[in-house]
Amino acid sequence: MSRLLVLLCLLACVGAPSAALAATTDTPSGGSPDPAASDPLDHWADAQIQTVVDAGLMGPSVDAFDPQGTLTRGDLATALEVWGHPMAEPVDPTVPVTIRELDSRLVVALGLQSVSRTIRLAARDAGLEPISSLGTETVARLLGLRTNHPATEDQLELLPGQPATRAEAAFSLAQAIAITDWQKQQIVDETADFAFPELTGWERTVLTRALRFVGDPYIWTGTSEKRTQTLWNGAVVPGGFDCSGFVWRVYKLQPFPGAPTLTDILKGRTTYAMSGEVPEDLRIDPIDLEPADVVFFGSQGPRSKPSEIGHMGIDLGNGWIVHSSGHGVTLDPLNGWYQTTLAWGRRPLAEAGLE
Repeated sequence: MSRLLVLLCLLACVGAPSAALAATTDTPSGGSPDPAASDPLDHWADAQIQTVVDAGLMGPSVDAFDPQGTLTRGDLATALEVWGHPMAEPVDPTVPVTIRELDSRLVVALGLQSVSRTIRLAARDAGLEPISSLGTETVARLLGLRTNHPATEDQLELLPGQPATRAEAAFSLAQAIAITDWQKQQIVDETADFAFPELTGWERTVLTRALRFVGDPYIWTGTSEKRTQTLWNGAVVPGGFDCSGFVWRVYKLQPFPGAPTLTDILKGRTTYAMSGEVPEDLRIDPIDLEPADVVFFGSQGPRSKPSEIGHMGIDLGNGWIVHSSGHGVTLDPLNGWYQTTLAWGRRPLAEAGLE
């Protein structure tokens, strides 16, 4: 049985190229690190460290950078001031900066706080009880400020509430200072009409659960927000999800009060299994998607076979999804890659007789 579980996890979705501005993918590298290479724990962000040192944002030098050291508010305040976006309030320079705070400060520095507020308030107005960082975590990922570490280095991933390392800060700052006005305007345009449609009670229940994981990292084979040991290589990793693991967590691993059969609807753990469990005549056409539907993406779009489904998420309505991608759990518009590869959906709420 343990070997079967490992096989199922190894077959879990490998994800999809990130949309719009994102430069990374969530496809795990899978291979073993080169034993002759430098320690990846210290040097994965070499290029970004060089960038922020050269720009005078962080220091004192590349050789003395201490990439695995904790980012402090003093470090961040100095970087933002040199960049031309000083913090408005006095700070204790010794306090560690969490990933959540780092993302928020950079979104504000880039002038996109109003966009993040639009997203959070839309979720609030729809009755989804959003976490306070929903907007900033989403915008940070739309901008590509977060990176996905290879599966062999998932121990580097950090939850939103964990202290950021100086290497993570260097990556985020290097990305942020390179963002153009055109890229920022693209985010503004994409989110200008962001809103949720009118939701049923059960749609609201499912989406409330899904949105509270926004900001958690992409972890290959991950199905939990809690620190765990991976089955495939035994590494201890923080909480996080791969794409099918995220849907599995939302729909499968926690009971829904008043709907005891809903957790029984999804059977298989992988994208291939979950997409193929419903017959073709019960597949939801992309134009008929409704909030809380599970959506599948395949290399051949609507012509994909279940064996060609490589990514999945949960529909939010109005052309947006929530999913675990190369930038972690986030919201994304259904455009670009997502639009061309959207295959079909399934409706667990209807399958459980809850509509």
